[in-house]
Amino acid sequence: QVQLVESGGGLVQPGGSLTLSCVASGSIASIDWMGWYRQAPGKERELVARILADSSTNYADSVKVRFTISRDNAKNTVNLQMNTLKPEDTAVYYCFSTIRRPDTLLYRTYWGQGTQVTVSS
Repeated sequence: QVQLVESGGGLVQPGGSLTLSCVASGSIASIDWMGWYRQAPGKERELVARILADSSTNYADSVKVRFTISRDNAKNTVNLQMNTLKPEDTAVYYCFSTIRRPDTLLYRTYWGQGTQVTVSS
């Protein structure tokens, strides 16, 4: 069994910062993608950022200058440093990771439960 556990969400004023963390645990042979989606009320789920096993990254245009994604392979952890937060960043943020377990050659995507980020004065 594989689980993703998220932390770091909360309430912050515009211009502030938050760091989200996500730790994958369980029976894991290999991890490819790790990253974050978000979903705001009334909007479709949006890919915020992802990072591959070789540490190459992709960002949504709306966060490219302000957010930084990183990973620690030894700890099976992905982080999202969010700076200069705006009210439009308010959403539930979901961690995801594409993982292969030891007993298969196939990868599948696992999801965290989501953590609320609210940017408001």
